[in-house]
Amino acid sequence: METRIVGFRKRASSRAGAWALAATCAAPATAWGQQGLRLSQDDLQKRANGVLALMSFSIVPDITTSSLNIGSGGGSTTGSNEFFMTQLGGGDTISDSVPIYLEGVLAGSRYDPTFVATQGAETRRIPTKWNSISATGGIGWDFKLTDELKLRPIFNFALGNVTSDLRAASWYVGQRTGKDIDFLDRGSLNAYGLGGSIMLDYEHYRPGYEVDVELRYSDIRLQSFDSSAAVSGNAVAQSANLWARYRAPTGAILLQRPLRYVLELTHSEFLGDQKGILGFDRLTSVGAGLELDSSAYDVFITRTRLVGRYVFGNNVSGFSVGLAVSF
Repeated sequence: METRIVGFRKRASSRAGAWALAATCAAPATAWGQQGLRLSQDDLQKRANGVLALMSFSIVPDITTSSLNIGSGGGSTTGSNEFFMTQLGGGDTISDSVPIYLEGVLAGSRYDPTFVATQGAETRRIPTKWNSISATGGIGWDFKLTDELKLRPIFNFALGNVTSDLRAASWYVGQRTGKDIDFLDRGSLNAYGLGGSIMLDYEHYRPGYEVDVELRYSDIRLQSFDSSAAVSGNAVAQSANLWARYRAPTGAILLQRPLRYVLELTHSEFLGDQKGILGFDRLTSVGAGLELDSSAYDVFITRTRLVGRYVFGNNVSGFSVGLAVSF
């Protein structure tokens, strides 16, 4: 099981995608006319698909996206957006004699788009809050190709919910007209996902060092259900990920076991609806840290790793601190 904290600094303005997710609502009739005002990009189907595309980052286990914190400046006339996501998950094979692989991921995200409504020369900013939670499970089987290499097909299933809250801006949106406002003000979008992954797992363990390499391709299809009448959507979560870790003793002894140093490399390519929606198509992470071995004692946790990582991609760069435990 592993939890990570990651912060990102935007290097350049993001492309169209998540930032183009738009709202539709009506402003007070006295100021904006009896017909109300429709904000830009008022295609509800595209908006629902975009919300699910954002959720797709939460449902696939990935070090590079286990936590994202991306902000966009508020001075633009097209509105501002902030996106935060954190993910907690893990996976392991039951045993060599029972090669069933199990994995699970819990994730939460918050997307705070601020839309700019215009009518003639007059403009107004309307903030919203979209909160998402999701859970993903996976069950697979290890096919042993060699003593150190396994092929692991995985069946994945996911369940998620997005709620929208306009209460912070309820004083701003006086008159509600049409179905567009229903999702924005305490609306809900539920989604399920079905799909799978295929993984190559290489484990090269020697007394002086350990090498782990995983190559994974995931494809999970998200579809909304039992949601607010205003929205329904679908999205495809597709990604390819390479993860490698090298561990070796530092020469120090702690808790009657060698203290190890850890080197990591991760690279992710985002495909399908994930591609470009947050302003990048790929992310790379390089990291270094220490691993404490507590297996000499009768405790539940056998290893604890603390790893610092530098994460970068097109349009984004940042840092992370990861804490992982092995049982």
